[in-house]
Amino acid sequence: MMYQIPMESLDRLLAAIAAQQKLYLPTDNTAGEAVYTEWTQGAALSKKLNTLRSAKDFFFPQIQNMAKFRREGKKIEVIDDRAEADDFCIFGVRACDVRSFDVLDNVFLADPVDTWYETRRKHATVISLACTRPGETCFCHTFGIDAAKAGGDIQCWETKDTFYLEPLTEKGQALADALIAADGELLTQCGADQEALVEKETERIHKILEKLPLYDLKAEDNRERELELFRSKKWKELSSHCLGCGACTFVCPTCQCFDIEDFNNGETVQRYRCWDSCMYHDFTLMAAGTPRLTQTERFRQRFMHKLVYYPKAHDGLFSCVGCGRCLRKCPIHMNIVKVMETLKEEKE
Repeated sequence: MMYQIPMESLDRLLAAIAAQQKLYLPTDNTAGEAVYTEWTQGAALSKKLNTLRSAKDFFFPQIQNMAKFRREGKKIEVIDDRAEADDFCIFGVRACDVRSFDVLDNVFLADPVDTWYETRRKHATVISLACTRPGETCFCHTFGIDAAKAGGDIQCWETKDTFYLEPLTEKGQALADALIAADGELLTQCGADQEALVEKETERIHKILEKLPLYDLKAEDNRERELELFRSKKWKELSSHCLGCGACTFVCPTCQCFDIEDFNNGETVQRYRCWDSCMYHDFTLMAAGTPRLTQTERFRQRFMHKLVYYPKAHDGLFSCVGCGRCLRKCPIHMNIVKVMETLKEEKE
């Protein structure tokens, strides 16, 4: 079932959702970048194609407290200091970021389940938004993602004068039902004519995608070439200018590397985890040293994981969603597209 609301009433819709549960949406910050913020009256939905950092933050925060410890003599008290999670809604999530949740789920919801991640996932409702103007750095279609039908619990489209919503899951339908129960005039059920307009909008988006520079980029199934690619001499050339800054990993919606640290404040010890990066020289540092001594090895690890290791472990699902963030943020313009093209050329 599909619903519609006039674009001029979008603020009314956002206010109605916020009345049901906490609502987060992309808004423009002072630097002109789109970032997720909690909705307040008057907050405007960003017109940017995608957010600076992905919606991954909601389920796998950059910094997250895990537990506290208090020691008295030989006795150690373990304090579970996690906060109770409330229901919340993430609005305006693009198709690439919606797919990234599948990639993260395979990691954090596999046995043993990461309960911090699991709790936040259970309490979240994801409302996606079709990309009305896919950008030149977008290549989500390479991985079978449809920018015009973004998925999530509710998928949406925006046209010049109308906003359309289609619940896809029980959670999404429950939110739609709650909105209608609170205000029977908020959402109008779409008829065949309105659904045809939505289909026309998806076709328009698909035509834009066909004109993008990366439209012909193909994702090669390299699972059988694992050892060959690992030994490739191309990695040295590809990584020769890499700064090891980790920018690509911090904007990536599917990277899941983290470190766990303990901070002693004199009374208790706070254990927390924070994002880390396989591009850093100390990421694999152990008492005996590190197994990846050079930036070439670290560079190879990142892209082998995205394109070979992860697909091999998860039935061909790539650990890249084509969001284009790494293309836009890498200071030396090295990115996964160049790696894919280079490895493809080597195969040919």
